[in-house]
Amino acid sequence: MKKNIAIGLLLIAIATAGYLLQIYLQPAAPPPTGTLAESKLDFTLADLQGQPRQLSEWRGQALLVNFWATWCAPCRREIPLLKQTQARQAENHLQIIGVAVDFREQVEIYAKDAEFNYPILIGQEDAMAAAEASGIEFVGMPFTLVVSPDGSMIKAHIGEIREEHIEQIVSVVARLESGELDLAQAKSALKDL
Repeated sequence: MKKNIAIGLLLIAIATAGYLLQIYLQPAAPPPTGTLAESKLDFTLADLQGQPRQLSEWRGQALLVNFWATWCAPCRREIPLLKQTQARQAENHLQIIGVAVDFREQVEIYAKDAEFNYPILIGQEDAMAAAEASGIEFVGMPFTLVVSPDGSMIKAHIGEIREEHIEQIVSVVARLESGELDLAQAKSALKDL
């Protein structure tokens, strides 16, 4: 009896190892094509007041769409910088949009203390789906999209946004809006961000 159990466990282990080896040796999937990253980025989520808001409402302005959560320490660290950027750049057609990938109740509690000066949209799975609609695999937070005034995605930045990132983004967006750069050049200028 013990021998049969041991043989069964050995066969299961061999099968599992073979399956994992097959997955490991498979070539990586090609990058997504035909995604919203190649067209105009848009999604709808509820704001802090529970009203559905569509990203295209801000069309005509460059956007920093920041995906965050109340439990994410790097997310909380970058919020003061995003608030400061919103205050300085609102007149320059750069709009920050926060997308909380979190429970509504937690976000509402956090928002009272954070005193956001930019719109906050809330979702859980819907917010993750919105992030993945950019064509970039959702791997963690914070996750920030730089979107052109016409709704085209310029850059996806995974990780905490810092002052030097903001300075580079603001410069590229200003040059894009002035016509000094086209969309391809703006993407190239932010590729190392």
